Amino acid sequence: MNLMKAIWRFVASSLVLTMLLAQQGTAGAQPTDVQFFPETGHNIKGDFLRFYTSVRDPKMIFGYPITEQIASRDGKTVQYFQRARFELRADLPESQRVQLTPLGQATYQAREQLPLNDSAGCEMFSTGFTVCFAFLDFFNANGGTAQFGNPISPFEFHENLIVQYFEKARFEWRADRPEGQRVVLTDLGRLYFDQFGEDAAHLKSVNPLDATINPILSMKVRAFVARSVTRSTGQQTVYVIVQNQTGQAVSNMAGQATIHWPAGGSLDRSFITNSSGVGTLTFDFEDQKPGELVTIDIVVSYEGLPGRTRTSFRIWF
Repeated sequence: MNLMKAIWRFVASSLVLTMLLAQQGTAGAQPTDVQFFPETGHNIKGDFLRFYTSVRDPKMIFGYPITEQIASRDGKTVQYFQRARFELRADLPESQRVQLTPLGQATYQAREQLPLNDSAGCEMFSTGFTVCFAFLDFFNANGGTAQFGNPISPFEFHENLIVQYFEKARFEWRADRPEGQRVVLTDLGRLYFDQFGEDAAHLKSVNPLDATINPILSMKVRAFVARSVTRSTGQQTVYVIVQNQTGQAVSNMAGQATIHWPAGGSLDRSFITNSSGVGTLTFDFEDQKPGELVTIDIVVSYEGLPGRTRTSFRIWF
């Protein structure tokens, strides 16, 4: 009887352990539903994120997000990217729920045409325009009509560039770029955002929706002194402000200030930024020569990323 109880306990324990491991495996395998882009300080989530990541090179095709998911002036739920605008259509099947605004059509203005004397290497489309050479190679390699729509213009000169408009994009020929990278997409998303008169407040960077994400790609460091002019003997306080690439405060950042005396020599003082990204340091000085400038170099570092600035004050009398 005791043996049977032991066997059942073993079996029950094994089943519980198996269920826990399965749940952990499932939880770990679930894809995240939000992604933060520190380059522009915006998130992509849900259907928009799934559509964004469905192409081979989303950063090249769409660029970075420049707004959050917002209610546009036309009443649609949209999100702007550097080179695109996504529209959410809740009335459509899930696979078709995200649509691209035809930004090429919305922004096209005819300019000087570039005639072609040889149609070799070109393909004619139903709109009556051809796509040729490197433009055709780029078009076919990155989704073709499904991604860019049909061509709606011939080759034209715009702002000293050879371009061609499609329903959803504009191609540019950039001779200054390496071979194989000379076709780029115009930032029509930002152009249309301004042209359509959207609220510029939507462009302001935001915090990551996932609170665990707080990447630091670069730092902005500023500093100023409490007194820009002082007596020859006294006390000075320096305030240091540290922010990341999107202007968010960087807390618990250690730094060092080096005070350079006009007569020679220096003094080092360390500081740590608070929750507002502000660090302070105070030091005494005496018998400094009137009229001289005291300079202060500030250095902070985060995982090899340097941040520097300089401030100063004048000994007045």
